[in-house]
Amino acid sequence: MTDKTPFIDTARRVIRTEADALVVLADSIDASFRAAIDLLLNTSGRVIVTGIGKSGHIARKVAATLASTGTPAQFVHPAEASHGDLGMITRNDVVLAISNGGEAPELANLIAFSRRFEIPLIGITKAPNSSLGSQCDVVLQLPDLGEACGTGVVPTTSTTMTLALGDALAVALMEHRSFTAEHFRDFHPGGKLGAQLSRVGDLMHKGSAIPLVTLSTPMSDALLEISRKSLGVVGVTGDQGILVGIITDGDLRRHMDGLLGLTAADVMTTSPTTIHTGALAEEAVALMNQRKITCVFAVPADGPAVPQGILHIHDCLRVGLG
Repeated sequence: MTDKTPFIDTARRVIRTEADALVVLADSIDASFRAAIDLLLNTSGRVIVTGIGKSGHIARKVAATLASTGTPAQFVHPAEASHGDLGMITRNDVVLAISNGGEAPELANLIAFSRRFEIPLIGITKAPNSSLGSQCDVVLQLPDLGEACGTGVVPTTSTTMTLALGDALAVALMEHRSFTAEHFRDFHPGGKLGAQLSRVGDLMHKGSAIPLVTLSTPMSDALLEISRKSLGVVGVTGDQGILVGIITDGDLRRHMDGLLGLTAADVMTTSPTTIHTGALAEEAVALMNQRKITCVFAVPADGPAVPQGILHIHDCLRVGLG
């Protein structure tokens, strides 16, 4: 059987090489980073991120991260730009061009376009005197370090540093704009992240779908309400529609003798568990798990506990929580 130890050694060497490079990159951040942030903050348009080859792949990710954190951004392929996509770029935009060596010929027309129409140009490159670096308004210089492949030809360390620098730009802009998790949810409603940032108010049953009766409601009618709403419970409201109780399967079993001769007030459990509508759905899941219940009524964070909705554990499971 082949000895796999050399492969493990290689993996560790590559990761440590790239990690060391990130430390050097962090120490190299200077006033040019602030200048780039100022350009990005002052634009009234979008950030046009571009690059070719491996730099293009990194550029796509940087554009996506900017866009999802409150900075309008779009990737433009430099080759396609030369065949009509330059029309996507306006005088109100900022171009962020990525090229490790700064000599990618595919960038030439896009660089010339930005200079012709006085569109701010930020470059990420290890070569400030290159064709790209010499034309930029701001150069974010990458440390000129060897690639982790050992041969110097496979973009590894350089792409890792570029990706980290793009993340640094996005997070700096995000913090300046006081971009919150709720804002992120607005831009990223799908997938696991969207589910984790969902609010109770986003998932709960509202309006006529809320199972509710009053204190004086006969249990025969309360049973019909439980059956109609199919959530296994019914809330009991008192004066001014305030939630004062809940009737669950357990309450029904405890009052089986003469049940139909009772009212909701006779059967209910008082002081039901509630959660406010603006709470994260994950908080509701934790609460239901802790109390060993399957539903929780949603009420306003402030003011009387008038039911605004009801959240079932299945509603959370459907979006990937639980």
